[in-house]
Amino acid sequence: MDWESGEGLLSLDDPAEWDAALERGESRLGTAVIGLALNCPLEEVSPRIARALNLPDQGERGYAFTAAGTAARLNGRLTPELFAALRAEGPGGLAEDAINDTLTFVPFRDLPPWFKRRWVYMTVRGRLEYWWVSAGDALEEGWRALRGRQR
Repeated sequence: MDWESGEGLLSLDDPAEWDAALERGESRLGTAVIGLALNCPLEEVSPRIARALNLPDQGERGYAFTAAGTAARLNGRLTPELFAALRAEGPGGLAEDAINDTLTFVPFRDLPPWFKRRWVYMTVRGRLEYWWVSAGDALEEGWRALRGRQR
């Protein structure tokens, strides 16, 4: 692993190496935690993702949220500490994609109450937006047909 350039960090599979890098104050911890999410069991990587979500560097925090979304995609579940961290950050910020990944890849029955409410909200909103666009398209098509007959 080259912590200076970031090369090889996505293949990181040793949580102890990430812990040592945190102690040394390395700068690419968010990138490395994605590697852990890809290569380690969720229970081992979850506390490290949670720590990386609080890194001072905004870019590395963004990568940590990517790692949380990756963990949801690969495992079909998250730990309570990751659910809590995503909820604390909330939608509309760095956690937006990780929340969407969680809502997509974690079964509804396994979601905590806040995520279930968010899932319902997103589903209803998506359906309403679809109907709104469909109605607008139908009206526009009808208007074009009516104008074509008037000529």
